[in-house]
Amino acid sequence: MENLSTMAAPGSALWALLLATLGSTAGQPLGGESVCTARPLAKYSITFSGKWSQTAFPKQYPLFRPPAQWSSLLGAAHSSDYSMWRKNEYVSNGLRDFAERGEAWALMKEIEAAGEKLQSVHAVFSAPAVPTGTGQTSAELEVEPRHSLVSFIVRIVPSPDWFVGVDSIDLCEGGRWKEQVALDLYPHDAGTDSGFTFSSPNFATIPQDTVTEITSSSPSHPANSFYYPRLKSLPPIARVTLVRLRQSPRAFVPPALDLASRGNEIADSLSGPETPLDCEFSLWSSWGLCRGPCGKVGTKSRTRYVRVQPANNGTPCPELEEEAECAPDNCV
Repeated sequence: MENLSTMAAPGSALWALLLATLGSTAGQPLGGESVCTARPLAKYSITFSGKWSQTAFPKQYPLFRPPAQWSSLLGAAHSSDYSMWRKNEYVSNGLRDFAERGEAWALMKEIEAAGEKLQSVHAVFSAPAVPTGTGQTSAELEVEPRHSLVSFIVRIVPSPDWFVGVDSIDLCEGGRWKEQVALDLYPHDAGTDSGFTFSSPNFATIPQDTVTEITSSSPSHPANSFYYPRLKSLPPIARVTLVRLRQSPRAFVPPALDLASRGNEIADSLSGPETPLDCEFSLWSSWGLCRGPCGKVGTKSRTRYVRVQPANNGTPCPELEEEAECAPDNCV
């Protein structure tokens, strides 16, 4: 009997390893995705807060035609079988249309098709556009255990194909629904347009690139509207908060005593840090003619111009004109 139990042990260990790797029907599904055993349905409020201010992002900040703003928010509650967008992967045609022009029809059709054919989408939700860089918008959404993931996208306006969003955040944690989730959001490039600045003309990226996060140093080009070489990382350009609703949103209205502090909290969430912007200037022009009377020392000058004015205590601009002595070529 001792020999039999000794022989069975390695086999049991191997079987356990296979179950852990492949997943069992009673435990975890393939891929190690946890099974949500929370109550059948949960409702959430989602609040999107733009933090795109001129103090936080002073470089080329859009002030008119059009000013800094956000598109409508478009999202879905779904399973792991569906992906709206994913970093380092190619976007769909529908998401390309939304990221470049704010056109939602094709993306909506893609989400609808995923819901009908794969049963991977439970609900679609949207929130109104925000006409300023630091405004707020909100909506309500519903999730269930089989569709506990939430994804959404908001286009940065104006921009070539830049957006912020969330990819497949899970609102279920084992046997319960999360009460609140808050995330900072950073700009992403959809990989379909090659513009560097907010107001760049449409110039398609051929071949199409994957989704990448825009950082203070990438793309590493001085013309990039988010290029801040003095920063280790960009401040968040937006923030999203999801709060579980029990019965009705009205049940969660705080007492009058707390309204002031809540207002301060919202104001603090909308006001970004002051990002220093150094002066950016051109190279020197060539020297001009040397002028002066014959037999005496003359002068010549050269100039440069300011490309970007400094802001928020950034490095000031240097002298824009320089003179030097010279021997006159054409005596006057």
